[in-house]
Amino acid sequence: MNRNQYDTDVTVWSPQGRLFQVEYAMEAVNQGSAAVGLTSGDITVVAGLQRAANELSSYQRKVFEIDTHMGIVISGLTADARTLSKYMRTECLNHKFTYGSPINVGRLVCDVADRHQRCTQSYV
Repeated sequence: MNRNQYDTDVTVWSPQGRLFQVEYAMEAVNQGSAAVGLTSGDITVVAGLQRAANELSSYQRKVFEIDTHMGIVISGLTADARTLSKYMRTECLNHKFTYGSPINVGRLVCDVADRHQRCTQSYV
């Protein structure tokens, strides 16, 4: 994909009605390796495919522990996932320090969603 004047922000539409930032994100996920999670009443299994970019490089971590009761699996850009996991770990530690209990998974998901929607909801 080549860059143009309409790919500077996720809120900028091209004349054809396309959001190039969303297309770039989808392409990054397509270039990543597969990740899957399964859950039942008692157990959860999370797995990520280890695929090296070439023969001389090693694979990248796809499974990250966030807290003692949750983790994430990534597909796409590893640098973005490391930033996201660092933010999630910080939020878990802040909640545990403030309230003395682990953060609820739903609460953390809402915090992450709010953080990533901030740039599309304000033009400051």
